Amino acid sequence: MDYLFFTGYLFLFAWLITRIKLFNQSGLSNTQLIILFLLKIITGIFYGWVGIYYGYFAYMYDTWGYHNFSIKEYQLLFTDPGEYLTNLFISHYESGYGRFFASTDSYWNDLKMNIFIKLLSVFNIFSRGNYYINVVFYSFFTLMGPVLIYRVMMDIFPEKKIPVLLATFLIPSFLYWSSGIHKDGMVVTALGVIAYHFYFGLKNKKLNLKRWAYIILGALILLAMRNYVLIILTPALVAWYISAKRQRKMLGIFAATYIVAAILFFTLRYISPSLDLPKAVADKQKAFMQLEGGSGIEVNELKPQFTSFIQNAPQAIVNAMLRPFPSDVKHILSMGVAVETAFLFFLFLLFVFLRDKSNNQGRPFLFFCFFLSISLLITIGYTVNFLGAIVRYRSIIIPFLIVPIAARIDWKRIKDLIFNNIK
Repeated sequence: MDYLFFTGYLFLFAWLITRIKLFNQSGLSNTQLIILFLLKIITGIFYGWVGIYYGYFAYMYDTWGYHNFSIKEYQLLFTDPGEYLTNLFISHYESGYGRFFASTDSYWNDLKMNIFIKLLSVFNIFSRGNYYINVVFYSFFTLMGPVLIYRVMMDIFPEKKIPVLLATFLIPSFLYWSSGIHKDGMVVTALGVIAYHFYFGLKNKKLNLKRWAYIILGALILLAMRNYVLIILTPALVAWYISAKRQRKMLGIFAATYIVAAILFFTLRYISPSLDLPKAVADKQKAFMQLEGGSGIEVNELKPQFTSFIQNAPQAIVNAMLRPFPSDVKHILSMGVAVETAFLFFLFLLFVFLRDKSNNQGRPFLFFCFFLSISLLITIGYTVNFLGAIVRYRSIIIPFLIVPIAARIDWKRIKDLIFNNIK
């Protein structure tokens, strides 16, 4: 019976993808959309399989933990519907609804897990608690984010469809982590919604209530799933808005905005102890260092002081952007990530030396992509000491960082160089 449900839902959502405007007005053909949808489902199923057999090494055993908790939540719907409908809003901690930035004993820290489990419990109503049928549902909803990002990138790079398509959807680590049943797919969807409506709202000079409603919805998803991403996103959006309005000195605007953000980061604690952001970041690192996993690496202790952040910055940059190294490879999964990391670095070198300078469209958005990506990567490098977790957390930013690089490479020049040398 589960096979029939799986097949039925598969055909239903594949049909819906060809009918919903968000998808069918993306510039992708129905065939391309269905292939991408099926690819996400296949990847999501593989993700679940890896979670069973290699979860410890891949730092992804959470996916089945979420599923098992969602089954209990689904059963609660029938045994105590009142509790089911209200437990998401109740804090059982002495601090109540305080400790917003805390990594432990915090309603807000638990909220991301509780909301995700609640979402899966709703899926269970229709899937009868089948993990792999839930993959179909999840793939449908999380395809929205990459499609929205693709639509923005194609508006900026209309002549670079193949590089944009490949870099948006098919970078292996992004496809893998955004397709599995975990929070990453929801985060990408939220970022896609925000970027799409902010971009076209600014471009068309029409940031109306409808667009703001979608932007706020995306922000609420980020607040629930990964509140630190929303904090990192805020200065990038502010700088994007100002630079889009002024249309000059954009790099200076972004630099000034981030200098102000850095000052606030280190000084807000003097206004209120609950806004001690350096301590929140240092505590997050401590929380990670107390965990066990197969891809742990040695990192310097981060202290809630300006000098400590400066001293740890090189290590954070290297860990978040360049690892795993070949020497970090312990199994086939980490080997694949190491190869991908080397390939992406090679793309960056091509961008540096063989850049197509003919297209200067969308500069405010491209600066937004760069500053958002770098600030998120550095934050990951400061806090996370597991390579598997680093790869997963940084995957959400890959389209924003890699698509502009891939689309700005002069592929025609590379093609001419290759074929001229062959002749």
